[in-house]
Amino acid sequence: MAEELKEYEFIVSEESEGERVDKYLTMLMDSLSRSYLQKLLKESHVTVGGQPVKANYRIKTEDAVRVLLPPLITPDILPENIPLEVLYEDEDVIVVNKPKGMVVHPAPGHYSGTLVNALLYHCHNLSGINGVLRPGIVHRIDKDTTGSIIACKNDAAHASIAEQLKEHSIIRKYHAIVCGRLPEIEGTIHTRIGRHPTDRKKMAVVREGGKDAITHYRVLQQFEKYTYVECILETGRTHQIRVHMASIGHPLLGDEIYGTPSKQYKLQGQCLHAKILGFSHPSTGKYIETDASLPGYFEHLLTILA
Repeated sequence: MAEELKEYEFIVSEESEGERVDKYLTMLMDSLSRSYLQKLLKESHVTVGGQPVKANYRIKTEDAVRVLLPPLITPDILPENIPLEVLYEDEDVIVVNKPKGMVVHPAPGHYSGTLVNALLYHCHNLSGINGVLRPGIVHRIDKDTTGSIIACKNDAAHASIAEQLKEHSIIRKYHAIVCGRLPEIEGTIHTRIGRHPTDRKKMAVVREGGKDAITHYRVLQQFEKYTYVECILETGRTHQIRVHMASIGHPLLGDEIYGTPSKQYKLQGQCLHAKILGFSHPSTGKYIETDASLPGYFEHLLTILA
C-alpha cells in the first residue's frame, strides 16, 4: 500500500547545537529507524538551508532541517509461526504473556518478528481499526517490558476495549524492581507526563502541557539496595511507570533511558512485568482477569537479591 509524499521541517534549538543530524532526527522522528534516516541522508532527502547534508553534519542553532519522506510501499505484514504464551482466548479477544525483547507491532524498517506477526499466524483474523501495521492492537507495552497484553479479533471488540482504556476501567498491575529502598510501604504518584523538552525520545514529568498521569504503588519486598514493588496504573501514559518511579528517585533496575544500566546483572532493559490484566468482556460484559507468570530472569533476580 503506497503512502503519500510527506515533508517535515525542524528548527534547531540552542539545546541541540552540535548534535549529529542523524541522531537529532532519530530523536524527533522516533517512528523511523536510524538506519532508514541514514538512507534518506545518503539519497539527499535531508537538507539544511536547502542543501543536502551528510549523516555526520553537526547542526547549529536556528538551522532549518527539512526531511522529505518519499512515498513508501508498506509491505504485507506476514504471519509468522512464533510461539505465544496464551493466557486467555475466545472469538473476540486474546491475551498473551509477551516475552522480553519482542516489539508489539511492525514499523518502517522492522516488519518481522513482532507480536503482530505472531498473532496473525495464531488468530488469522484481527481487528482493522488501527490499520495494516497494527491489526488487533489496542495498547502497547515496551519492547523490554514483559507480560499481559490484549489484542482484539474484530472491530466491535476493539472499540469496547479501547473505550475501557479511555475510561481507565481496565485493571493493570505491574511488578517491578526499582533502585533503592522506598521509605513508604505504599503511595501514589500524580503528575503530568509529556515529551521531554530536549530529548524527544524520552517522556518526562512536566509542569505545563502533557497529560494527567496517576500511578499507585506498594512495596512487595525490600532488599539491601533494591525494592520489589507492585505498580497499579490508573492512567496509561507512555513509559508512565518508568517516568514516575524515576521522578521520585527510584528508577527501575536496568532502565537504560530513565535510570542507570546495571552491568552487574547483565539485564536487557528495565525490570518491568505486566502481571495482572482485568477487563469487561466486550460481548458478555463478564469480568475477565489474567495473571502472567514472571519471566525466568525476574524470578532469578528476586532469588539472588534476597
